[in-house]
This record gives sequence, structure tokens and C-alpha cells, in this order.
Amino acid sequence: MKSPEKFVYVFGSNRSEGAAAMKNLLGGKGANLAEMCRLGITVPSGFTISTEACTAFTEQGRDAVFELIQGEVLAGVKFLETEMGKSFGDASDPLLLSVRSGARASMPGMMDTILNLGLNDEAVLGLARKTNDARFAWDSYRRFVQMYGDVVMGLKPVSKEDHDPFEVIIDMVKAQKGVKLDTDLDADDLKELVQRFKSLIRARIGRDFPTDPWEQLWGAVWAVFESWNNERACVYRELNDIPASWGTAVNVQVMVFGNLGDSSATGVAFSRDAGTGEDLFNGEFLVNAQGEDVVAGIRTPQQVSLVGSQRWAELALVSEEERQLHYPSLQELMPDIYQQLLHAETTLENHFRDMQDIEFTIQQGKLWMLQTRNGKRTGSAMVRIAMEMLQQGMIDEKTALQRVVPDRLNELLHPIFDPGARKAAVILARGLPASPGAATGQIVFHADEAETWAKAGKDVILVRQETSPEDLRGMSVARGILTARGGMTSHAAVVARGMGKCCVSGAGAVHVDLKARTMSIGEAVYHEGDWISLDGSAGEVYAGQIATKDAELSGDFGKLMALTDKYKRMDIRANADTPDEAMVARNFGATGIGLCRTEHMFFEGARILAVREMILADNEAGRRKALAKLLPMQRGDFEGLFREMHDLPVTIRLLDPPLHEFLPHDEANQRTMAAEMGVSLGKIRMRVEELHEFNPMMGHRGCRLGISYPEITEMQARAVFEAALNVRAAGIHVKTEIMVPLVGTVREFNAQADVIRRTAATVFAERGETLDYLLGSMIETPRGALMADSIARQAEFFSFGTNDLTQMTLGFSRDDAGKFLPEYLKRGIYEHDPFRSIDQKGVGVLVQMAVEKGRSVRPDLEVGVCGEHGGDPVSVAFFDQAGLDYVSCSPYRVPIARLAAAQAAIAS
Repeated sequence: MKSPEKFVYVFGSNRSEGAAAMKNLLGGKGANLAEMCRLGITVPSGFTISTEACTAFTEQGRDAVFELIQGEVLAGVKFLETEMGKSFGDASDPLLLSVRSGARASMPGMMDTILNLGLNDEAVLGLARKTNDARFAWDSYRRFVQMYGDVVMGLKPVSKEDHDPFEVIIDMVKAQKGVKLDTDLDADDLKELVQRFKSLIRARIGRDFPTDPWEQLWGAVWAVFESWNNERACVYRELNDIPASWGTAVNVQVMVFGNLGDSSATGVAFSRDAGTGEDLFNGEFLVNAQGEDVVAGIRTPQQVSLVGSQRWAELALVSEEERQLHYPSLQELMPDIYQQLLHAETTLENHFRDMQDIEFTIQQGKLWMLQTRNGKRTGSAMVRIAMEMLQQGMIDEKTALQRVVPDRLNELLHPIFDPGARKAAVILARGLPASPGAATGQIVFHADEAETWAKAGKDVILVRQETSPEDLRGMSVARGILTARGGMTSHAAVVARGMGKCCVSGAGAVHVDLKARTMSIGEAVYHEGDWISLDGSAGEVYAGQIATKDAELSGDFGKLMALTDKYKRMDIRANADTPDEAMVARNFGATGIGLCRTEHMFFEGARILAVREMILADNEAGRRKALAKLLPMQRGDFEGLFREMHDLPVTIRLLDPPLHEFLPHDEANQRTMAAEMGVSLGKIRMRVEELHEFNPMMGHRGCRLGISYPEITEMQARAVFEAALNVRAAGIHVKTEIMVPLVGTVREFNAQADVIRRTAATVFAERGETLDYLLGSMIETPRGALMADSIARQAEFFSFGTNDLTQMTLGFSRDDAGKFLPEYLKRGIYEHDPFRSIDQKGVGVLVQMAVEKGRSVRPDLEVGVCGEHGGDPVSVAFFDQAGLDYVSCSPYRVPIARLAAAQAAIAS
């Protein structure tokens, strides 16, 4: 790696070397701190060590990076000493620092913040004298040792059932004193905690807590860099497709203190509601506290705004008098500071033109801004904020479309609790509506077990006292998350909103016993595996399972979808096999059916018996007899699809899977089949053995079946044409497309096309009328892509079956790749799962080649894609660049693909 000329960038009251545009270099936090300084907002002075230093740390190691950045870090500290008029390491008047991580994308799971760095046994005495507050000084030292011992030195609970060892000691000291709250401990108690903490670290870690401020600082810097590749950060990157090559920055700032008495406080606020998107300034704060207290879920915070406080009081079911006494808002408690904060958030939202998530500290009546970033929000809030900012003139239409992450629309499209069923349900507890949505599942208390249960196909609700970054993987698979402690800005709330997970936080009536694996609410005790339901929009916890109903899409969603149609180039079709699926797709804006998998129609009711009769037949006559039973069933299926889609195209794929999939392979079901069909068990066993294939994916399937048994293709074609004519007779305009699967050579296509065209001519002659239709080919074998110009001379359209094309190009079985693909992704052999996002450098090249070759002989060739990639936003962008006419995806991903197609068109 070539070393950059500069690694450290300072920011302060009169100087800012960074800017918001330098996000990739300084990380989101560092870039925005620098930008706030440029805007004249009061920010504690500091410096940022760039992401390039982290990359060098990963590639070259600690010693090499120390040589690279040592001089610049020394200069950065000198800058802070000049700004503050203090010296780092001066025990009489110590310059204390905070150290935070900050990647270009917000990354829950990296190193937690270190506060009060620079304290030791001498400096704490100097701080006490300087502030004339011994309790404050020892509380700051206690916090520093606890944070540093945990996140830098790595002192963790011995097992997942154990409590934080530092908190265990705090509880012991409080018990000895006979007090309940940390705030009841005096300076001597806090001094005792520091000594106990340091003894614990020495006993558990095997080395002393560092007393040299420079050793403390470098230890924190290395810990930030190391946290970029810790397990929880890697999990988050994997879940959110964040490249490991980005690295993280380190932000070092002078300390400001929110725990200097009742005129001090710390908090987090949002310029708009992160859950609903409402244009309402809101947030949470704690008086006489430091930053991590607010989000750690240890104390229940107060609301920033009066409106937020009143709403919180309603949810918590406390009286207005109790609210004013125990939970007054910042607006009521410190009205001048509130107005300054309101002005700052308005300035920041107007400047960044997006909803802001800000952190602040009030030190003895002075407001300091610690951070701003584009706030995480739910899918529904994302849509509302984009559309309201468009209406308010803050952003234009293209920006509004680009503000919404396509996959987050998923949250708006899935079921919610049925009001009738919820009305009859029993409310167990109420908490804060941390992340909206509905979830029903079985109680699980540990994140790793939530993973195991989810892999077994169970719906789980992760129940915790409060969550931590170590719970990230379990949170990602849970249907919902319930915590007993924490506010709207706790870890559980923020991460759940980012994931689009339903979450109820701060349900104070809930008591969690991890060792007993129970959750108690009053006298009632619930065990692991019991069913509960969560309403994250109302903050309610219910007993048992509650029925759901389809989501009701908001007006903002409709406006967003209308914008997608204005800008997208590609059409969006749906993969649908039933009229119900077609109706859902059409309601979501699908412009046709891009894939009807006819084999899915063969498994219902009596149909499977007719299919099995065909498979067991000894000759063509026997097969035709069985197919005659299937004909009216298939015709009725197609009529339903044509009626539902009326003027939109319907693409019907001929039978694709191998015949063995329609037969049972275990003896018990084979005996049942023999009894139902009146044949011998031996005949069924013999046919199963005859149909057995070593590699069915590349076996007797697709057009190969139709070539071996043209009567199957004939029956399906007749069903299509008769259905189309019947529906047209009812006054419905029908657009029919028939697709031949697994074509690798034009001769395969022609063999099937001849059968289809002969059948069409026969049906048209019988009915005395004709019908326009298109006859096309699936391109899902590498040879099909290579021979696309030859095939296109006969086929009128192409549709890429990217599932099979990926399997055959990469040589990966989709069913077996899970055994090794996670390791490939972890080691960077593949950047993305190729079955989720199209392999652009391999499979994608075949797609581009086939489009070019096909249109070279048929310029008006219609080209689409109907694999799972049709609903993946990254793949949709690639298909737009490749010049496809449409993508086809599952009905519930149609809005996602519409938005992705619009974003792709804007980007190009």
C-alpha cells in the first residue's frame, strides 16, 4: 500500500481540515464533526485518524502504522493542548480525551466509546481539586477504568449467563452501603470501585491497568482499528454488504462532561421521528450523566421535547403530575438550552437535507454538539421523510427516490396484527415503541440460541434485559426484540430500526432471569419456548400468538411508487403461479407475469395422481390418457392468470423439473401411492430407480423432457391457447408468451417450437379463430448464452433464468453451496453470495453477451430476467445497464424492484 501524505486531520473552534465530502477518508463521524465546525456549531476540538490508517493497520500491522502516524498524532494532541490551554498528562490539570470509532457507514458492533482517557491515580486528584468535586472526579475515573477494561483490555463475562463483572462489583458495593442507585454512591465508594476494578483487571487479564496517558491513548487507537474486524462488526458488514476494505477512522476529542451536577446532561436527539418519519424533533437525555448512559439501557432517560415527553407519559401510563415530577422534558427543564439545540438540529437538517441523529452534552449550562449523522430509520419512516422533504422543497424527485433503500420497503409490505385478533389478546406489559411492526414468536433469551432456533424453522422473539453488540446475529434472525430496559435510543432500538425488526424496549414490568431462562411479569412466569407477540408500533407485549392481516400501504408509499414509474426504464413483472399471487403482484404495480412455473400447478390435490399416472405409464397412449386429466386443470389455471392480468403479458414456462420430483422416495409414501393408484409397490420402486439421476440439476429436465415426451408439451400448449381464447371471448385482452426452458442449442428450441406451433394451429382450426402469441427461450445454460444469436433467429424473446445460469456457470449447486459459500464470503473469495446478487464478472458477462448477440440478429428482441436476482436491487441496477427490458421477481418484491429500477435509471 502506498502511504498517503496525511493521516491525521484536526478540527476545532478556528480550524477544520476536514469536511462532509471527505466521508470515505474520515468516516461519517469525523467528516461531520469537521463540517459542524465549518458551520460554526460548538463542537469539542479534536482530530481524526483516517480510514487509510486502519487499512494500513490491517495490511501492515501495528508497528508499521505506529511509524506512519506517530508524528501526526503527537501534532494532533499538541493542537488540542493549544485549544484548551492544558497539557496531556498533566496531573494537576489533566487534559482528558474521548476516543470513538467512525466508519463511513454507521457500524453498530465496533469499539464502544472510551471517555475520560488520561486519568490515573494522580490525575484524578488534580481533577477533583480543579472542579472542587471529588465525587465527580472519582466517578469519571471509575467510568474510564470500567470502559477501558472492557473494550480495550477485553475483560468480559465468563459465560453468556454471567453478568458484567464490573456491574457485579458495583452491585456488591451498593448492597454494602444499603443503596439502590449508582448516584447514591459517594466519592469514597467510587474510589473503592476503582481499586476493585483494577484488581479485577490484574487478576483476570494478567497485567495492570495502564497509568501512562500516552499508553492509554495508543491502546484505544489500536482497539478501534482491531474492532473493524471483530466478530460483531464482521456480522454487521455481512448483513449490510459493507466491504471489509473500507476500514474505520478514529476520532479523538477533548472531554466535555455531562455529569458535573444538575446543570449538566447528555443526550441523543433526532430531527424527525425515526420510527414514523413524523416531522417532530425528539430524543432522550439524562441529567448528570455521561453519553453511554443514555444508550446503554441502564437508566430510563427523559424526553428532549415536551410533546415527546407527553407521548412517553401516555405510553408509560403515568399521570401528568408524575411526568412533570420524575420525567420533565429538556424543553421544560432547560428551556434556553433546548432552543439552542433546536436551532442546531434545524441548521444541520437544512444543511445535510436529511433527517439527523445528533449527540450532545450540556456541561454546566453550555451546549456542546458531539456528533451528527444521517439517522437510521424504519422503512415507513424512510418513505415518509423522503416524500415530505420533497413536498417541503428540501430535495428534488430524484433525490427522494435515492433516499429510500429498496430492500427497506419490505417492512411496509408484510402483514400486521389483525385488529380483531389483537383486541381479544391479553396485554402483558407495555414498553416504548422502539421499532414498528408486528411479531409473534417463541421466547428465546440468548442470541446464539435464537440463531439455532431460527435455523430450525422456528419463529423467535429475542428477550433480553438489554441488548449489546454481541447479540447482533441473534437479533438479525429474530422476528422481534423485547428488552426490559432502555429507551428509544438504546442499542436494541437503534439496531432494530436499522434492521427493520419489530422492537419493544424499556418494558419495565418485565424481569429477565437468564440462568433460570424465564421472563416474569408480576406473578406470571414465562419460560423459554412460550409464545408471545409484540406490537412495535404501540409498544405492547401480548400473550400467545396473534393473527395477522395484509399491511395497509400509506399514501406516501403510493406517491413514491408513482415517482418510480416516472423515472424507471425497465418494466417490472412478477413470478406468479396462481391468480392470488397475480393479484398481489398487480396491486403492487407489476406490469405482467414474467414467469409462471407450470410444475407448481401439478402438486395440488388430485393433480399429483394424474401426474404420477403419466409417469408410471408404459407407453405414449398411457401418458396421453393421464395428460387428458390434467388438461382441464391446467386450462383453468391459465384462465385465472389471464383474467387477473387482463391487458398485461403472461409468460408461461413449460414443465421444467425432472420427473422424479413428483414421486415419493421413502417407502411409507410409496406404499400410500401404490394403494391410491392401485399399482404394486414394486412398480413404483422400479420407476423411482429408473428416474434416479446423479446430478438432476443437469439431467433429464426442461426442454429435454418435452423432446422425450412431446405429448407433455402438446398438452400444456393446448391448455394455454384454449385458456387464452376462452378469456378473450369474455372481452379480456390477452397477451400470451410461452417459454421453453433450459435451451442450449437452437435445435432443442426448434423441436419444442414445432410442437407448440402445430398445437396452436390445431386449436385455432378447432375454434375458428386465431391468437397472437410470442414464443421464446429461457437462457439458463452457458451454451445458451454463447449461442444466443443462433437461438434468437427462431425465438421471439429471451428470459434469463439466472438461478440455473449461476449454478452452471460457477459449478455451484444452490442446494449444497451453503456448506462452503459462507467461508468463501468470509475470506473474500467472493464479495457477495452469487445466488443473491448476480455475479457480474462471470454470469453477468454471459448475460451481456447473450443480449448483444441476440439483438444482433433480432434488434427488437424482448429480453428479461426471471431468476431470484430480479428482486435484488444491486442485480436490478446491473440488468438496467445491460439493456434488459424487464425483470421479474416474487410479488412482494415488485415495489422493491420498481424503486431499484428507478434508481438505476437515475444513476445511469
